[in-house]
Amino acid sequence: MITIGRLADYAGVTVKAIRHYHERGLLAEPERDSSGYRRYTAHHAIELVKIRTLASAGVPLARIKELLGADPDTLTAAITEIDDGLQERIAQLRRTRGQLAQLRGGDRLFVSPEVAGYLDDLRELGVSERHLRLERDGWILMQTASPEDAAAWVAEKRELLADPEFRALCLDHDAAYDWSPDDPRLPALADRTRDWFANRESESESRAVANPAIAQLAAQSLPGASSPAWDRLARLMQS
Repeated sequence: MITIGRLADYAGVTVKAIRHYHERGLLAEPERDSSGYRRYTAHHAIELVKIRTLASAGVPLARIKELLGADPDTLTAAITEIDDGLQERIAQLRRTRGQLAQLRGGDRLFVSPEVAGYLDDLRELGVSERHLRLERDGWILMQTASPEDAAAWVAEKRELLADPEFRALCLDHDAAYDWSPDDPRLPALADRTRDWFANRESESESRAVANPAIAQLAAQSLPGASSPAWDRLARLMQS
């Protein structure tokens, strides 16, 4: 006859765990002796080792009671089922770790590798973080609504970055966000932009858009998508 403390030491568990097993109905609770102590037997020790072994193997406590007295075939089938569940959990954890790794890469969790590469190109060019956020959020919307258009356009955008004038226009438009709408540099920037587009036949200009509403949605919903200077620049380019 042994005390609960010695039983816990023998099985390698805590007294609290034994009491929890009593509460869950996994381990029978012996009656108290004349001195008021519960005395455990070898049978309790054997059952406790079985419970600890199953719990350590990942068997849920809710399943342990039915498995303690199961025949070998039933036990094998149940363990196989539990193992399948653990394999799925492991796969999910690996997917979660992969997503966390992508988060460390910044934009790559939310956009395609091609768009992420384009954003890296812009970052290397020296555009502002504000501009990068607007670009990223616009591409998120575009990829969701029209992935075919997004794939074609980002390929074209990356090609355009090889043009020195296009790179210069990107940087100047980015800087113009903070200009006064009366800034005398705006008309000249509008002229340069119009001239650049006039001298280049853009494939994206003639391509049919699968979801034309997405551009309007982006313009209306993305915070910081315009400024007084950008609004005037847009008007100048249309005049």
